[in-house]
Amino acid sequence: MRAGIITLVVAYVLSQFYRAFLAVMAPVLHTDIGATPENLSNASGLWFLVFAAMQIPVGWLLDNIGPRRVSSILFGLGAGGGAAVFALAQGPGHINLAMILIGIGCSPVLMASYFTFARVFEPRVFGTLAGIVLGVGTFGNVVASYPMAWAVETLGWRETMWALAAISVVVALIAAALVKDPPAIEHVGGEKPKGSVLTLLALPALWAIFPLQFVNYAPAAALRGLWSGPYLGDVYGLAPSGIGWVTLVMALAMIAGNFLYGPADRLLGTRKWVIFFGNVLSGLSLLALWMFPANGVVTTTVMLSAVGLFGASFPLIMAHARAFFPAHLTGQGVTLINLLGIAGVSFFQFVSGAMYGATKPGAASVTAPYEALFLLFAIPVLIGSAIYLFSRDSLK
Repeated sequence: MRAGIITLVVAYVLSQFYRAFLAVMAPVLHTDIGATPENLSNASGLWFLVFAAMQIPVGWLLDNIGPRRVSSILFGLGAGGGAAVFALAQGPGHINLAMILIGIGCSPVLMASYFTFARVFEPRVFGTLAGIVLGVGTFGNVVASYPMAWAVETLGWRETMWALAAISVVVALIAAALVKDPPAIEHVGGEKPKGSVLTLLALPALWAIFPLQFVNYAPAAALRGLWSGPYLGDVYGLAPSGIGWVTLVMALAMIAGNFLYGPADRLLGTRKWVIFFGNVLSGLSLLALWMFPANGVVTTTVMLSAVGLFGASFPLIMAHARAFFPAHLTGQGVTLINLLGIAGVSFFQFVSGAMYGATKPGAASVTAPYEALFLLFAIPVLIGSAIYLFSRDSLK
């Protein structure tokens, strides 16, 4: 089972890459096929939208079929096929189609590993294991920064995408061979308990967790995955290589955040307060970017990295929610929480693209559209943190 989990983690590295690589490709895609930042925001939003929509069927498939076939088939056809479509793109519409396919392909890989953890390992180590997978997987963000910028400038963006299509198919084939399905749950009397996503939605213990999960990941994903590119280019005049270096630092901060959040609940004896204070600091970092949008590349890099570091509480939020899932709904539970997080990213990508398009023309300054974006991301995180105060702590 260990080899299979490692393969799923590799697939998740690619998933993280695919959600973040548009930032460094923004200038060349605009030049070659006329894709504007607003077009790419919509394409990124579509990735997250279909990824989120897939979580409900993926959860059912994990509970009823198992992670091996679900992850290998979807990743091979979706991620591999979508990368090939991207390599052939002639306009923004083709980019949209490619990102939809890639989003479908990436949708099961993280949840397949979480499903395995929840079914095989003790609940108390779920947060640590989830944090490790996210931390390692976030190296995809690193590859999507300066290394991707180098590949695009050296090899060409189409050639780079063809290589990624081939890599994705190979990883899917390896997953088909190595991933193992966890043992089936033995039910008393041989009858499987009933329940669905509606059962989970009716659990009061989850209600105060849902809002924060919806807004938690959106700022870091949107800034790292797209808006950092146009922002750094417009405000500081950075080329793709310069954007790549800044986003590399932010990606490393996100990795560090995942590793720090993972075991923090067991070290400090609480999940709730680690999550709460971390997200408040993320919201305050966004407010700092809003207040000082052109305070120098170094200061901006520090603030963007703070958003990535403190906003990396996803594995601990997942562990907090996991404590309240019935065992037979584990797959649907982890995918429901993932759905909320990814749906939040998708929602804010579309809203941020519309806001950028509305504020860019006639803006009082070059920073004005980005000030609006930073405020758009900051306020929901702080509101979500306030609602989260009513949640019930659990280390189960």
